[in-house]
Amino acid sequence: MRTIETTATITAEGTLTVQVPSDIPPGPHHVVVLIDDHVAQPEARPLHDFPLIHVGAWPADLSLRREDLYGDEGR
Repeated sequence: MRTIETTATITAEGTLTVQVPSDIPPGPHHVVVLIDDHVAQPEARPLHDFPLIHVGAWPADLSLRREDLYGDEGR
């Protein structure tokens, strides 16, 4: 017996979709479903804490054209 903890999706029609690990063999299995009314959402990281790197202005003659990036040989 194994315990698998994952997040499932329930549609408006009442269909439950859940992803199980690939090592679970196909076929009939006894499954117990516990519905938790609250699913914890990951906490958003505030943008004022986001790291910034200042490297200065781009060169005036910078070209990002595909031909200039890869040259005559292509990719």
